[in-house]
Amino acid sequence: MIEKDDLKIRRMEFSDFALMMKWLNDPQVLKFYEEPPSDLERIRQKYEPRIEGSHYVTPCIAMYKNQPIGYIQYYPIQEADLNTYGLDQNVYGIDQFIGDPGLWGKGIGTALIQLMLNHLGNESVSKVILEVKNNNIRAIKSYGKCGFQKAMDINSEMSLMEYIIM
Repeated sequence: MIEKDDLKIRRMEFSDFALMMKWLNDPQVLKFYEEPPSDLERIRQKYEPRIEGSHYVTPCIAMYKNQPIGYIQYYPIQEADLNTYGLDQNVYGIDQFIGDPGLWGKGIGTALIQLMLNHLGNESVSKVILEVKNNNIRAIKSYGKCGFQKAMDINSEMSLMEYIIM
């Protein structure tokens, strides 16, 4: 789908469910990603409609050196959320994580986000937003390197960051 150097973003497949279950049961990953621990049925219920294209979220797997290392999704912000955050049309959201904590802090997440931002920029998206936990300093620094800026506090634990596509 999207590729640069050793990094590739491909569409999620049904065969990725076991991998997602592994990642979404890792306490280090769950500390920062807004998911409860997952079993195979919960993962199937959430991601199957997305894979089939009957949901507005596009799920993807991040590959590094041809190995699956994480998850990234992108989606048009829905009308209710556009109103909640005071946003215009053509705004997308992204969510992502590197599933192997041993790969954290190596710049892979930053490169993954930049690759997705380039892709969305080619799709006539005007702005990309994401939510981040305020205690996730590593992610906030990575998002800043990609050009995201804090837009607002969502609550005492979460912030909304935005990237404006020129």
